[in-house]
Amino acid sequence: MHNNEEKDIIGPDVVLIGAGIMSATLGMMLKELNPDLKIEVLERLDMAAAESSDAWNNAGTGHSAFCELNYTPEQPDGSIDISKAIRIAESFEISKQFWAYLIKNRIIELPTSFIRNIPHISFVWGHDNVNFLRKRYEAMVQCHLFKGMVYTEDHRELKEWIPLVMNGRDSSEPVAATRMDLGTDVNFGALTRSMFRYLQEENNVITHFTHEVRKLRQVEDGRWRITVKNLKTGEKRKIYSRYVFIGAGGGALPLLEKSDIPEGKGYGGFPVSGQWLRCTNRDVIEQHEAKVYGKAAVGSPPMSVPHLDTRYINGKRELLFGPYAGFSTKFLKKGSFLDLPRSIKAGNLRPMLSAGIRNMDLTRYLIDQVRQTPDERVEALKDYFPNARPEDWELAVAGQRVQIIKKDPDKGGVLEFGTEIVSGANCTLAALLGASPGASTAVSIMLGLLERCFMHRINTDEWQEKLKEMIPSYGQSLSGNPALLDQVRNYTSEVLGLVPAVEKK
Repeated sequence: MHNNEEKDIIGPDVVLIGAGIMSATLGMMLKELNPDLKIEVLERLDMAAAESSDAWNNAGTGHSAFCELNYTPEQPDGSIDISKAIRIAESFEISKQFWAYLIKNRIIELPTSFIRNIPHISFVWGHDNVNFLRKRYEAMVQCHLFKGMVYTEDHRELKEWIPLVMNGRDSSEPVAATRMDLGTDVNFGALTRSMFRYLQEENNVITHFTHEVRKLRQVEDGRWRITVKNLKTGEKRKIYSRYVFIGAGGGALPLLEKSDIPEGKGYGGFPVSGQWLRCTNRDVIEQHEAKVYGKAAVGSPPMSVPHLDTRYINGKRELLFGPYAGFSTKFLKKGSFLDLPRSIKAGNLRPMLSAGIRNMDLTRYLIDQVRQTPDERVEALKDYFPNARPEDWELAVAGQRVQIIKKDPDKGGVLEFGTEIVSGANCTLAALLGASPGASTAVSIMLGLLERCFMHRINTDEWQEKLKEMIPSYGQSLSGNPALLDQVRNYTSEVLGLVPAVEKK
């Protein structure tokens, strides 16, 4: 096709690649900010939220840093750094505000289908770990975001909180736990599908399932030419769009490489797979009502922090333990074993090799996890549930996560465990790479994307007013304003059907 013919094609304003929580959040925000926008969604699977956003493929924890010990590292001087915990807790409050806006305006279904209160508990044993958790608690309760956190080393009190964890445990063993009753369980799959159901009924939004992006190129007039294949019919076609967001989870890196933007050069991906033990005994499931997080093993990735976890999926209470990490060359659960080798290019080979050499602990950890026998998995479970019986549990495959490897001028390459938005200089294309804490902070991540890629619109009075309607605390610090935080928490608790923060002890 000639360039002058390309210019005559009218395509969507925005293309969202991947039908997960990130694309759903961005699509919802854009349509609320500008209802006239034309949006197309491209998803290679036959439904929304079938990969990382699906309830069985992620922790389901409303990640608010209440119980996740990897967000509060101990410093060389013995102090606890809670800065990351504050950022994540504040981000989750922003997510809840946006969800409350969707509920209040009857945009998505009743909140009980995707969010409910579940206590978030950190649990440790051994003198050193007890000392760490005590110091963590003392540091965190200084911040109003963690008001209401309680701490105990009392075995009897812990038996009331978490009977499965305490029954059968040596009464002389030093143990400690913190508890936050404001914690939540979130079914991100249900939430994502609710948002896409709404978007599909909107004018100017078209969703294409079983459509895979094969090529991605920027043409002379600045638009992106996206070559898409219909996996059912085999038909190929081209879509032209002014703006592209790649929210394809583990599949984002190969698509970023196809775009050929300079900013995407040098990125690599390290895939980590996950498995759960799922409880099949309803009597056991009914005895546990908490998300209990422990300390990660040395060298393990953040997604492998062990937890004994109450979940509500498809209206049923479930109990999971894990995740057990593993290694696969797939970038997606329903991907190809060639994903990793195909992602290796001349520009990212050195960073990937450097990161691999510098993370031998992680490599050894993953090898050990892959080699685990069923009995060894149950032994790991018994650290958190001493009376666990193998016959009450089955192994299930969780989702794939692709950790970021990026260039570093001093180290050659570093392995990152967070999320990062990579965008072109003209901000017409952006890709979200990475994993944890992911879905819980989706609204904050997409606000950052809007501020970067829609600069010409976000500072207008119209968008500012709408953003403050969607997120009442927009532009203000929740960690630095206790009165605002209380106001926001009580508002979101009421709308989302959660127990009001003022009733929490």
